[in-house]
Amino acid sequence: MASSDMKQKLGALDKESFVSLLTKLIGESIFVQNNPMELIPVEDKVVKHVLDVLLPYSTTTGGGPLIVNHVAYFPGRGNIIVEYPGTEPGKILSFVGMHMDVVTANPSDWEFDPFSLSIDGDKLRGRGTTDCLGHVALVTELMKKLGETKPKLKSTVVAVFIANEENSSITGVGVDALVKDKLLDKLKNGPLFWIDTADKQPCIGTGGMIPWKLHVTGKLFHSGLAHKAINPLELAMEALKEIQQRFYKDFPPHPQEQVYGFATPSTMKPTQWSYPGGGINQIPAECTISGDVRLTPFYNVKDAMQKLQQYVDDINKNIEKLDSRGPVSKYVLPDENLRGSLTLTFNEPMSGVACNLDSRGFHVLCKATEDVVGHVKPYSITGSLPLIRELQDEGFDVQTSGYGIMATYHAKNEYCLLSDMRQGYDVFVSIISQLED
Repeated sequence: MASSDMKQKLGALDKESFVSLLTKLIGESIFVQNNPMELIPVEDKVVKHVLDVLLPYSTTTGGGPLIVNHVAYFPGRGNIIVEYPGTEPGKILSFVGMHMDVVTANPSDWEFDPFSLSIDGDKLRGRGTTDCLGHVALVTELMKKLGETKPKLKSTVVAVFIANEENSSITGVGVDALVKDKLLDKLKNGPLFWIDTADKQPCIGTGGMIPWKLHVTGKLFHSGLAHKAINPLELAMEALKEIQQRFYKDFPPHPQEQVYGFATPSTMKPTQWSYPGGGINQIPAECTISGDVRLTPFYNVKDAMQKLQQYVDDINKNIEKLDSRGPVSKYVLPDENLRGSLTLTFNEPMSGVACNLDSRGFHVLCKATEDVVGHVKPYSITGSLPLIRELQDEGFDVQTSGYGIMATYHAKNEYCLLSDMRQGYDVFVSIISQLED
């Protein structure tokens, strides 16, 4: 089908249909908050509305060409794979990553009800409008239009709506299970567009993330007799300074970060501090500093973890050489055979991704963005997107984009713009059209 004919056939986003569906999805957002173990999402509440839209145009009902597969690995926690068949075997493109769970929202902190859609001019407001129920509704509308209009395409177009993106403590529910069961293998034959970013521009790089915890043990004593204590707070501060200095020496800004437009290089920093409590005149026995590493994708997460452990092991062996704070500040009490110590632990790490800038998928996404939005400026962030590095490692050509508002991601008073979603639909149509040539 000629590009102009196909664009005319698929038309523009149907505002009434899109807003109607999004209203239903945001109405379910209270049930799909993902924060184990307190809140386990029931994505099938969203699945129901998506299926209500698509099944009338499916082979399941005999009403159309869409092949719809609802795949659940846990009760109530389904994924949906929707396929619009093309005429040329092996020619395929896919839209993946539109997830049906959301982060939590506390209504008392919001200026409007997070769990029902409200409209303020161009703004569509509610939890999930940007991340990511707005994209669920948008791609559902695209697949519906394909099922309705039945354009003759060479390419098969696949949409994969997923469960369990917002939390990685429970696995085997969403796209990881679909990949393991090889249900997405044929998507490797064409570009895979991960639709879960924001601001209408290609996101070409994300950071890896290593959550760490440094537990520091000293010796409790009265603060008036500081020479008899090992102050874990001072030890923690000096040890962390040494760890950070070594980290930035071993993981300096990488030349590729400029190519990809990363705003920051890799970072290692504290974000939380805790201790057991006690009086102001009491030097505590222990404390814990927690934080994260954000690692650009040109470094290996496992290498960084090994290095951090090496730093801590070396500091423990040579703790008396660590800088101290004042004439009686020390980390070793030889007469009592006591030494301060550091224990480093990690939570589940995540690898970053650098998209293939030579990919046909990247080139068509850029052209579609420039044609529709008016300009194209790919960007990279050391924020982390789960799952996409694993897809890339499995052989998928992953490109990422999204049409929500970055400033409202995981934020209070989340919203997206209807005008942005309309442009997102036009970008999708342009991508499909370009890949026909």
